[in-house]
Amino acid sequence: MADAAYTWRRGGQVAPAPSVNVALAPLETLAPERWRDLAGHAAEPNGYFLPDWELAVNACASGRTGARALAATTPPGDGARLIGLLPVITARRAYGLPLPALVSADPYGTLGTPLLARDRAETAAAQLMRQARVAGAHALILRDMSLDGAAMAAFTAALSRDGLKPHVLRRHVRAMLDATRDADVLLREALGGKKLKELRRQRNRLAEHGDVVFTVASAPDETERAVETFLALETSGWKGRRGTALARSDGDAAFARRAARDLAAQGQCEIVTLHAGATPVASALVLRHLDRAFYFKLGVDERFARYSPGVQLTLELTRHLCADPDIATVDSTAAPGHPMIDPIWRDRLAIGDVLIPLKLRDPMVPVIRHALALRWQIRAPARHLLKFIRKIRKGRS
Repeated sequence: MADAAYTWRRGGQVAPAPSVNVALAPLETLAPERWRDLAGHAAEPNGYFLPDWELAVNACASGRTGARALAATTPPGDGARLIGLLPVITARRAYGLPLPALVSADPYGTLGTPLLARDRAETAAAQLMRQARVAGAHALILRDMSLDGAAMAAFTAALSRDGLKPHVLRRHVRAMLDATRDADVLLREALGGKKLKELRRQRNRLAEHGDVVFTVASAPDETERAVETFLALETSGWKGRRGTALARSDGDAAFARRAARDLAAQGQCEIVTLHAGATPVASALVLRHLDRAFYFKLGVDERFARYSPGVQLTLELTRHLCADPDIATVDSTAAPGHPMIDPIWRDRLAIGDVLIPLKLRDPMVPVIRHALALRWQIRAPARHLLKFIRKIRKGRS
């Protein structure tokens, strides 16, 4: 399968541009046990590239199926162990542009950091780049990459061997929780006494509807029930009205159910729910990988909006994860400047889209960079206009 050729200028002449021949194994052909072994020894955690999550996305999620695998292994004499993995798609599919690049696949989460073996990270990064080059790519684009972690360091070191360096195309920071701290001290520092007093008042008002109880579903049978509550709450609110709730798509709902069940069997998923009496008022799905947790999505019952159910759930989740000795940090995976999570979780994680050149002085690399920059410049005003229209509609509703 290959991307259709397009044209570019070389020495004043118009010439066919190289295309990407994606002669890579389909993602679903990877043995899950080898993938799990790699995840268990990864240099840097990424819950969204755990096998039971990404295979569910790849099998079911709307518009996110059909990814291919860049996979790095040790030599056969060394056990042919999987030491690196990055699910990828073509630039045409990712951006609608026929560029000769491979792009990290969308894992239905905002983190695309590749899985690299802790003891072979640089070697694995070099192999992934080599495999992308053999497939016809002139660049590898890592979307939503952790910029200051071990994986980025490994790619940077591997590139430097050939006199190359990565190019950060876009960057931002988002909320992260230092779960090694005492939760009550952390919340007091973040929110202050006055805000915490107001939240306690809202919680007391919520308790008028029944005892306020925070539950954690982690066993497979518990998560199978809890995921239905989560999906229903998410659909009941603005995400349902906008059409972005998981349950609005049969494929997305199937992915969420399968991922929650399979990850729970590996001890890598929790669904947390806040109840007022018998009524669930907020629920969220949380992934766990190594010493990091990932706050995926939140659903709330907007009938209880005056009591800030999403914030109340997040406070309980903060206490829950800070009390867990296995968790050191929690990635909010939220948009930068998120109005709910940013004031509560004050640590920050640097995230960016990174272009990895695959050959020294390749004239196609600046073409790819400029094409992507132009695309983002064109799309940014449209996104701002859409947000403005939504604010107006929300104000009228």
